[in-house]
Amino acid sequence: MGLKTYIAKRLVNMAVLLFFVLTINFVIFMLMPGDPTLLFVNPMKFAPEEIEAMKKAWGLADPLHVRYIKYIKNMLTMNFGDSIITGRPVAEAIMQKLPYTVFLIGGSTIISMIIGILLGVISAYKRGTRFDDANVTIALIFYSLPTFWMGMVFLMIFSKMLGWFPLAGAFPREWLAYPPKPAFTVNLFGIEIAVPTLYEIYHRLRHTFLPLATLVLFQYGGWLLLTRATMLETLTEDYILTAKAKGLKERTILFKHALKNASLPLITSAALSFGFMLTGAIITETVYTWPGLGGWIWESISSRDYPALQAIFYIIAVCVIVANFIADLIYGFIDPRIKYE
Repeated sequence: MGLKTYIAKRLVNMAVLLFFVLTINFVIFMLMPGDPTLLFVNPMKFAPEEIEAMKKAWGLADPLHVRYIKYIKNMLTMNFGDSIITGRPVAEAIMQKLPYTVFLIGGSTIISMIIGILLGVISAYKRGTRFDDANVTIALIFYSLPTFWMGMVFLMIFSKMLGWFPLAGAFPREWLAYPPKPAFTVNLFGIEIAVPTLYEIYHRLRHTFLPLATLVLFQYGGWLLLTRATMLETLTEDYILTAKAKGLKERTILFKHALKNASLPLITSAALSFGFMLTGAIITETVYTWPGLGGWIWESISSRDYPALQAIFYIIAVCVIVANFIADLIYGFIDPRIKYE
């Protein structure tokens, strides 16, 4: 089977899986107990006919199959409706909070991957030494610590006691009333992009440092342990002994031969990490009052904002499906033994 045939087959499987996910997402919220209208409307203040009118306006009075068809159409066209709590379009709220989540979660994931993989390779090479023991112990400690505890300790030390970093938010609060002006704007493919000033970049980095450091310290241990485990297995293979016998440099053996062949589990883990990136870091974002999708998901769960939850669950599922598809394609380029079948 060629690459094009494999991609076509996987796209069909992804479409079937997406339909299944959409159906499960619809059924879960339909099985929620109680009348959803009464969650947001006080029956003591509205007449029964007014409540029925609201149900019709929200589409809750339609038959189940009609609601299902409308739901599928709306999800596929990214028409997520309005948030019941704020009254704003859900898509608008997602686009507003998405850059903060991508910057924080994406940045922390990339940094933790680089640190964890490098230290994991070195630990596997120096297995059994004091460096290896200390490296694994420190990684396990940070990997075991709750992120909310680390966040509160960092805030107490670096914000409250030392005053090096702000206590909350992704930018100074006065920017809500007086947002900073961009240094200049660039027109890229018809889209106006505002380039921030150094003053704005500095303050945004100060607000980002503590939540980013918390997530990096929590995540890098997992990458280190996974890399070390896969590398220890790979370093015992015959082709590694052959490479050493040829007189190749240790760096070339470790990164070009051993790490490349041990990278398949790392690719899978990376795909899942980026696929679930839009879930945000609910606990970390809550501790640092970070305006990303994680905190918004928690607010939506607490207030039972069903349109928002349906939309974000659907988007997360799509991201995970696409990320796994990309990972499967990368497998074939990394390891020639893998055939597209």
